Amino acid sequence: MSRSLKIAVQMDPMESIGIDGDSTFQLMLTAQSRGHKLWHYEVKHMSLSEGVRMPDGARGTRLTARARPVTVQRVRGDHFKFGPEEVLDLGSMDSILMRQDPPFDMAYITATHMLEHIHPKTLVVNDPASVRNAPEKLLVTHFPDLMPPTLVTWDVDAIRGFRATYKDIIVKPLFGNGGAGVFRIRHDDPNLNSLLEMHFARSREPLMIQRYEPAVRQGDKRIILIDGVAMGAVNRVPAEGEARSNMHVGGRPEKVEMTARDLEICAAIGPTLKAQGLIFVGIDVIGEWLTEINVTSPTGLQEIARFDGIDLAASIIEVIEAKCG
Repeated sequence: MSRSLKIAVQMDPMESIGIDGDSTFQLMLTAQSRGHKLWHYEVKHMSLSEGVRMPDGARGTRLTARARPVTVQRVRGDHFKFGPEEVLDLGSMDSILMRQDPPFDMAYITATHMLEHIHPKTLVVNDPASVRNAPEKLLVTHFPDLMPPTLVTWDVDAIRGFRATYKDIIVKPLFGNGGAGVFRIRHDDPNLNSLLEMHFARSREPLMIQRYEPAVRQGDKRIILIDGVAMGAVNRVPAEGEARSNMHVGGRPEKVEMTARDLEICAAIGPTLKAQGLIFVGIDVIGEWLTEINVTSPTGLQEIARFDGIDLAASIIEVIEAKCG
């Protein structure tokens, strides 16, 4: 086994996670079991200090966070224990797991800029510049041959024209997560204009519009790629009367095998993910089509472990160990 690493986990409050499905919790359990030391902090506790006197006498930049050492255990209601709070020099860590949930807003983007000051000397997973440049619903557009018909726009007339062409469409916020704000709009649905008015009154961001894929009734497949290699998958079946398959909104996880088409998609995108330092990625495949590439805070590790007995968390930690030398 490699040396013990110091790993800080940038995430949401520990109290809020569900230990039976949370992928970050599984990563922490696995890292701890392999002898690594863990700290927890939230983005709002980060500070970037300029002009700091460094050990060699020069002035530099220091990234810190008010953090606490943490241990974890799979006990509902008692799944973590904190040590005393400290001001942690994030540049002294071996690795940072950037695992806070989206939305992918300016706060998220600012955190990636701050983390760039320590990466790659401190390995940030995933690479903060690549995360910033590859929000899940935009990176996928670089692989048009793998996608269903898709439109990203602010233009209401263009959206109406897209529906006129494809009849049955999915409308979703470009930087959302967990299925929030995702709507299925059929050709005769009178609510499209109201939906667009509501969105653009509240947001300056464009929408993503995709052709509705009936194959989603059989499931939306989440495939996990680790350092560019497809390692496991889980199917997510929408609840009755629901267009979304996200487990946040009642999608049912099921065991699934990867098809030849799934492997073709992964082979096409894998080299790009690896080259960009995107170590832990979850892609979404509906039928024959790639719909999203999730690089911010992918999920699915625990479901795949339950169905297939594959410990993908261990594979991710092993990659981190190797890259940390």
